[in-house]
Amino acid sequence: MMRSLMTAGTGMVAQQINLDVIANNLANVNTTAYKGQRAEFQDLMYQTYRAAGASTGGSSRLPQAEQVGLGVEFTGNATSMAGGALQATNNPFDVAIIGEGFFQVERPDGTIAYTRDGGFKQDANGLLVTQDGYPLIPNITIPTGAKAVTISPNGVVTAVLPGSDDATEIETVQLALFPNPGGLTRIGQNLFTANAASGTATVVSPGGAEGAGQLRAGFIEGSNVQIVEEMVRMILAQRAYEINSKAVQTADDMLGILSNLKR
Repeated sequence: MMRSLMTAGTGMVAQQINLDVIANNLANVNTTAYKGQRAEFQDLMYQTYRAAGASTGGSSRLPQAEQVGLGVEFTGNATSMAGGALQATNNPFDVAIIGEGFFQVERPDGTIAYTRDGGFKQDANGLLVTQDGYPLIPNITIPTGAKAVTISPNGVVTAVLPGSDDATEIETVQLALFPNPGGLTRIGQNLFTANAASGTATVVSPGGAEGAGQLRAGFIEGSNVQIVEEMVRMILAQRAYEINSKAVQTADDMLGILSNLKR
């Protein structure tokens, strides 16, 4: 069988994966704090007929190698951690991060997950939770009857409590920083988990000297997906898929010609 059949086949599979990643980006164009991804690829091994520098007789050497590549493979997703556009909500419990950092939330199994989605709600006890009811860490409970709740750029939560005219500090929102945030594992629900690639989280106060971003209450962060860029990438993926399929068809035609030589 011609190598070109398998080589072009790997190209078609690669473009299918590429389109899958693009489609997921487009599907999440309105997802709060979604971070776009880009599929990355690398070439496969090469079959070497003669290596560069091989002797061609006497003192003569081959100036370049004689090699045939065997295709392409998907190697991973590059994540863009660029900030999305801020969207005003006028809800004091909606908080956007301007800069680096992630909110920490506690999952039902007790493990910690990380998110950029600051669209928090109050549960029946006044605890700030995510859309799925996961509590923010450290826990922040807004007392019953509290008024004028504010979250400052450095994360300090204050409110005017019943029977008082002055604002009282309740708690401070903390952010987690990672050496390699692009290495975090996505688990859905706008959540990430840490792993060996991302490194260990460093918990700091917003806007501090450690490089954490500041908070903006009354706003949420939008998706950073650029629709025009994704459309261009989709067209390129389609054209690449078509040309690889053409290579498969051409190789098949050549095999047909070869098999008919005896007739």
